[in-house]
Amino acid sequence: MKKKIYEKICALIKNNPLYCCLLDPDKLSLKQAEQKAKTCEDNGADLLFVGGSIMLHNNFDKSLQTIRNSVSIPVIIFPGIFDFVSPNADALLLLSVLSSRNPQMLIGESVRAAPLIKHYDLEAIPTGYILIESGNLTSVHFMSGGMPIPRTKIDIALAHALAGQYLGMKLIYFDAGSGAKYAISDEMISKVRKEIEVPLILGGGIRSPEIAAQKAQAGADIVVTGDILEKNFDPSLIRAFADAVHSVKRS
Repeated sequence: MKKKIYEKICALIKNNPLYCCLLDPDKLSLKQAEQKAKTCEDNGADLLFVGGSIMLHNNFDKSLQTIRNSVSIPVIIFPGIFDFVSPNADALLLLSVLSSRNPQMLIGESVRAAPLIKHYDLEAIPTGYILIESGNLTSVHFMSGGMPIPRTKIDIALAHALAGQYLGMKLIYFDAGSGAKYAISDEMISKVRKEIEVPLILGGGIRSPEIAAQKAQAGADIVVTGDILEKNFDPSLIRAFADAVHSVKRS
């Protein structure tokens, strides 16, 4: 099993947290996908996640290929549905939505994806995906068919993260969802980060570089922005996010 991208991520986060831009190809033309991917890389993004909660247009594979050909940083599929499996990426987050009790989200979608992952020889990174309540009903909360963990219930969030680790997940992804009213609390991030032994990804509700730095300081290994860049795709803002996250140094 290939581990090239996962091992690269683990090596990089030893020095400082990583900044990741999330691009939704369903909302972009091929030209826009190329331009935005380049802009993210040029302004300090370490990774690109590509995907969304739903796919209305049949352009995912072409968009992914365009993005991958445009940049040298890792391009990783963030699948809202596993019809997103494609050979035109460096890796794929193989998600199990641990906060859901919907078997399709826990294992069913991964079973659908597995033969294609094998066929394409695509690096799959097992990821425990945990939705945290954000003050709004977000797309990912609705599409997952499950209740998010209450944002104040740190013990429940920790138990889910530990379960993911013990089940063999290589990454834990805490997500408040696109359009979240609240970002995940520093206290939750800090307490979970101290107890798990795998990298922690954080997304949702990160609207400013100051918040991004705050979440990295609390313990997030990878900070992801998506919705804020859809609303304001400003190269200087991307640079500010990247610099803020990278300003946090690991001891």
